Amino acid sequence: MSTEEENKATFRRYIEEVWNKTNLALADEIFDRYISHQPDGHILERGPEDVKRFVGEFRAAFPDFHISINDQIAEGDKVVVHATIQGTHLREFRGMAPTGKEIQEIGFSVFRFSPEGKVVESWDSYYSQLGLMRQSIEQELMLARSIQRASLPQVVPRLEGWQISPFYQPAREVGGDFYDFHLLSEDRLGLVVGDATGKGVPAALVMSTTCGMLRAVSQALDYSSPGQMLERVNEALVPSIPHNMFVTCFYAVLDPKSATLRYANAGHDVPYLHRNSAAEELRARGMPLGLMPGMSYEEDEIVLDAGEAALFYSDGLVEAHDLRGEMFGFPRLKELIAEHAEKESLEEALLGELYSFVGEGWEQEDDITLLTLRRSPSPS
Repeated sequence: MSTEEENKATFRRYIEEVWNKTNLALADEIFDRYISHQPDGHILERGPEDVKRFVGEFRAAFPDFHISINDQIAEGDKVVVHATIQGTHLREFRGMAPTGKEIQEIGFSVFRFSPEGKVVESWDSYYSQLGLMRQSIEQELMLARSIQRASLPQVVPRLEGWQISPFYQPAREVGGDFYDFHLLSEDRLGLVVGDATGKGVPAALVMSTTCGMLRAVSQALDYSSPGQMLERVNEALVPSIPHNMFVTCFYAVLDPKSATLRYANAGHDVPYLHRNSAAEELRARGMPLGLMPGMSYEEDEIVLDAGEAALFYSDGLVEAHDLRGEMFGFPRLKELIAEHAEKESLEEALLGELYSFVGEGWEQEDDITLLTLRRSPSPS
């Protein structure tokens, strides 16, 4: 067998064994350190471990992936393969969320072999369809981000004797976080913080739907009962959102004159009240919105004394992980509220602690929403 025929056979073994049968160990036999010419023009130095890692990632994302060789041409130390790749995108691949779409692309690959029969250089023309998929996903995320931002309030209400401080920090991927304010009769104010499950356009649409329903019910019925408010919205949401999605939501009604805060919770992370140098939980039981009809929501009530503050937040804060995998967590948050709540900007203090905890190189995976309600201190 000539050297050219041997190189063609090696290329065919690579396709059939490594890619189609996931025999990754064979990569050590075929590849040396080599120069990879990428379809976008980049040149990278690669080795057997890089090949195995890439094939493993690709096959995990496209479980039914298959390459069919259409033709091979060998000349000198190079082999050209004309092939068809196809598979269904069922899991995340390098930042691209699964689309469920089948890709099918025809292209060319070129390998240059050393005299020892090892691949030392490669060229590929594939992955243009993957690039289009990435562009499509990025466009969907931009749309979801615009939906999410349009649903957030543009103005923070001003109440004499009170400070209201919202903070919203989106992640790279869009989530379902939201907060809102509802102007009610007798100068009362509805405050809401919530989170729709999932990411991307579906979460943004469910979040937007929930915000609209909350606003509509608050304006039409002017509820002083947060529990009844959540009941009505839950009944409207159950038939209106996908069966595998739901919304957690904390809803409170503030009477600024009496300093009374009445609240109910639909499965959202428990807010904290800073009182007497400690953080107290504002607990109220209730199922998330949209899961099942006929739900009732427990209510409770507190009176905020001068200088006291309540913090409402989303799980993007407590579920942030540092580079070792440790979670920021509820106990840490509770301690920090007890320590920092008397500061003028509680949210800035908490974010400073968060960034210190996660360290450099942290990649935010979920939106972070904070909403602080503080009764102004009494004049000295």
